[in-house]
Amino acid sequence: MFELNNNMNEERIDEIGENHVGTSAETPLRSDAFDISDKEKIDRIQESVKDILETLGMDLTDDSLSGTPRRVAKAFVNELFMGLNPANKPKASTFDNKYNYGEMLVEKNIVVYSTCEHHLLPIVGRAHVAYISDGKVIGLSKMNRLVDYFAKRPQVQERLTMQIVQAMQEALGTKDVACVIDAKHLCVNSRGIKDIESSTVTAEFGGKFKEKEVKKEFLGYLQMETNFN
Repeated sequence: MFELNNNMNEERIDEIGENHVGTSAETPLRSDAFDISDKEKIDRIQESVKDILETLGMDLTDDSLSGTPRRVAKAFVNELFMGLNPANKPKASTFDNKYNYGEMLVEKNIVVYSTCEHHLLPIVGRAHVAYISDGKVIGLSKMNRLVDYFAKRPQVQERLTMQIVQAMQEALGTKDVACVIDAKHLCVNSRGIKDIESSTVTAEFGGKFKEKEVKKEFLGYLQMETNFN
């Protein structure tokens, strides 16, 4: 019975990973995720990476490989997954909309570098973020920084899109925020089906952006022909 259940679990795990299915709208983090320091995390990850490479048969006495476990560990904690730590969340400074600009503002082509949480391979693409002011405006660079913060963690693209919109809504005090992401997943491009041409498009529309004409205007700025209804 245990073997049967174990096989079923493995099949389910494979199904979720190969179909790139997310299981939560929130990033799955344990309650003790920040009980240890970044330095200790780097030390532990270094040993884990060393074990992986040695298991693969790599010679870590080679000059080219000897520093790889440490480099990978530092990249994980300080760069690729720095968005897991709330302390790194950028302050989304807002200002009064004193010039009474009432149309949508669209920030196009924000670079997205993220990591697929199923295979830990890169997600690379562009995010397009828009909002309609309800009395507040946000600095343009802050939009880029919010995208980068939520991208720098193990992700699924749908969750990333939603998290960007929710963070913008919270900062601006309005539901009128939208985000579209068009990205390539190397877990699709370099392994599995190995389709190097395909990309994935996700969208999250809030408030007025759910209205057909407003949505059409936003997508028109992006010059995207989509079937979002």
